[in-house]
Amino acid sequence: MNSRIAGIGYYVPENVVTNADLTQYMDTSDEWITERTGIKERRYAKKHEETTTTMAAEAARIAIERAGIKPDDVDFIVFATLSPDYYFPGCGVLLQRELGITKTEIGALDIRNQCSGFIYGLSVADKFIKSGQYKNVLLVGAEMHSMGLDFSTKGRSVSVIFGDGAGAVLLQPTKEDNKGVLTTHLHSDGSYAEELALINFGCHGGYHDEVDYGFPDPAVPGEIFATAKMFEDKMHYPHMNGQLVFKKAVVKFIEVIQEALNKTELTKEDIDMFIPHQANLRISQFVQNRLGLSDDKVFNNIQKYGNTTAASIPIALCEAWEAGKIKSGDLVCLAAFGSGFTWGSALIRW
Repeated sequence: MNSRIAGIGYYVPENVVTNADLTQYMDTSDEWITERTGIKERRYAKKHEETTTTMAAEAARIAIERAGIKPDDVDFIVFATLSPDYYFPGCGVLLQRELGITKTEIGALDIRNQCSGFIYGLSVADKFIKSGQYKNVLLVGAEMHSMGLDFSTKGRSVSVIFGDGAGAVLLQPTKEDNKGVLTTHLHSDGSYAEELALINFGCHGGYHDEVDYGFPDPAVPGEIFATAKMFEDKMHYPHMNGQLVFKKAVVKFIEVIQEALNKTELTKEDIDMFIPHQANLRISQFVQNRLGLSDDKVFNNIQKYGNTTAASIPIALCEAWEAGKIKSGDLVCLAAFGSGFTWGSALIRW
């Protein structure tokens, strides 16, 4: 028994933010952003009206309807995000509430694998289906980056990249031969954890052998955790070593895709559609060239939405399917690389 994507949907906020719009807040330009990332615009959610969970619910409702079921038919929720509504509880239970799934007290699992979150979630959901434990697993990737970015010139190298949005798939079992999720492969290397990270406000608050972050001693009762220095030095914003991420990503993308092809005894020539995590258009183009894939076999939408992290693959997958670029019987290759570092791939026979 395999798992197949029975329904798919996505949601992006109405508010379009162009590269020119960002010049109001930082020293940048459309040319500077486009040259480095390929991004022309992104979407930002409505402050205090939309959240990671509400966007996820919009995408989930579409996926559920397209699968021909009702919300109460969902057996399990897998929610991937790095920008949850709350530090805890996770967004999985919030989505359950938002969708009105009340007849059964289903399980909800939150995944914190950032850019690789959807691939990790797909692997988990696939195993639940294959084991026979669940028949309708809702997998969502959703992000609301706009609420936690540094829009000053100092933070531009990170802030210009990210956008808001959500994508969802509903997985069900299938007994059709050579259909559905054929294989998934997951990897990580924590040696580079701080090279792409939001360290504060973690429970260790950025303590590091080589760096004095100016934190109070956590062992002292009553001593405050957040300090003025943390905010002055903007330690509560994400940090990224862009050059290192690029160098690692292009290598691991290709390795993990080849691993999936070897496992299934397929070749890159068998790929009908490659959908990479939308991290950077330059990364996607580099991987495409190394794989020798023509433009009609690769789908990118980072130009419109920026990097929506865990949401980027399901959003792109849904757009490609809606545009008729993915048809029954097509071999779809998904791959992602990001913070952790974590990376993964999946092959799906549509």
